[in-house]
Amino acid sequence: MSAVSERALIAAVTERLGRPPGGRLLRGPGDDAAVVRPGGVEVVSVDMVAEGVHFERTTHSARDVGHKALGSALSDVAAMGARPGEAYVGLALPPGTPEAWALELVDGIEALARRSGVAVAGGDVVSASALVISVTVTGWAEAAEHLVSRSGARAGHLVGVTGRLGGAAAGLLLLEGASVGLDEGVREGLLTRHRRPEPRLAAGRALAEAGAAAMIDVSDGVATDAGHLSRESGVALVLELASLPRAAGVDVVAEVVGRDPSRLAATGGEDYELLFTGPAELRDAFEDAGARTGAPVTWLGRVERGRGVRLLDGGGRAVELTGYEHG
Repeated sequence: MSAVSERALIAAVTERLGRPPGGRLLRGPGDDAAVVRPGGVEVVSVDMVAEGVHFERTTHSARDVGHKALGSALSDVAAMGARPGEAYVGLALPPGTPEAWALELVDGIEALARRSGVAVAGGDVVSASALVISVTVTGWAEAAEHLVSRSGARAGHLVGVTGRLGGAAAGLLLLEGASVGLDEGVREGLLTRHRRPEPRLAAGRALAEAGAAAMIDVSDGVATDAGHLSRESGVALVLELASLPRAAGVDVVAEVVGRDPSRLAATGGEDYELLFTGPAELRDAFEDAGARTGAPVTWLGRVERGRGVRLLDGGGRAVELTGYEHG
């Protein structure tokens, strides 16, 4: 396979993406800059994935890498309760990267983009010493009041989470060589959770419409991300470890590597589920929102006056845990 030429790759990517259908994007790939018709308020988030930190080419296909780069960025839009809009992709490729590999990465981005209603509006390609993908995504809402931030949690609120946790962390343990006897379907499910995270876009919008007061995507583990809600809202979150919903296979993987399943679920990153708070009287509405969007809600605890996160074991004792912390 031939090594990539920046100019040739840009031309190939532009041809690959084609012209996204109508909507806000008036001019996209092929021009000096994108032209977007605004409407309401815009949410903008930038996310990066790097080889050796978020993926390895020995364990992730190029399509996996592209999907993961866009999926992790879109998860931020989901956590705001916004509708997805456009994506702008920057590729830093080491010399000698085969063009076919780079185009397969773009295919992974484009497949998720089309399924999510996202227009890939532009980007750039540079030669670099390390493989890095930077994705800027936009989201839209009719008004700022329709969006959810990290700062709206109040004492008396319930704390909930969508879906199941620990799957991405268990998948990473499998990729790192954990020898575990699992049903093949369960094993593939865990590997996919790590390689190709699914942003909870529909659930984020539905929870926002149902009255969610604060929300964050679980990228660094509940133990860490709950702390962000606590700090931004100026409240304490009290969560029960035993209530954490765990993905199929997590318990088996955790036991094989000598980890407690609940603690693995609390500290494992890259699940990209949504952790949120809201008034107790809206409990049924939140559960309905999760069920309608394929992201069932589990209640983890409550919001109290104070600061910080209290994780309680089955006996009501506080447990000190942290998820991934960025350096």
